[in-house]
This record gives sequence, C-alpha cells and structure tokens, in this order.
Amino acid sequence: MFNGIFSYILGGLVIGVLARLLKPGADPLGWIMTIVLGIVGAVAGGYISGMLHITSSLMQWAVAIGAAIVLLAVYEALRKKG
Repeated sequence: MFNGIFSYILGGLVIGVLARLLKPGADPLGWIMTIVLGIVGAVAGGYISGMLHITSSLMQWAVAIGAAIVLLAVYEALRKKG
C-alpha cells in the first residue's frame, strides 16, 4: 500500500512539474499544490485512459499531463475569480 501511495506522489510531482512547464503563463503555485494537482491529474488521466482503452504507457502519461494542465488552468481561473 505504501509503495502505491509513494508512486502516486512521485508521479504527481513529475506530472505537476511537466504540466507547469508546458502550460503558458505564470503559475504562482507552491510545490505542494503542484504535487496535489499532479496527483489529481494522474488519477484523472488514468481514469480517462481506462475509459478510452488506452494501453500505451506513453499515451497514458500524455493524458495525465494533459489532465494536470487542465486542472492548472481551472485552478488559476478560480483563483482569479475569488
């Protein structure tokens, strides 16, 4: 169980950082929020990949990074609104 949680945290870190690098514009997020959005992006990307029957690991990572980018944009929009 600990191995799975650690994998999601490490994967979330990588996915969050890649999403921040690929998304244009400044992101005033801290590292913890980057990891959290990366983990949520990884979970959402895994779910979407499963629904679309994507079996390629590279494509699953791409979907997870795309989901994290969308989450970053939504988070940024909600922060500006409030």
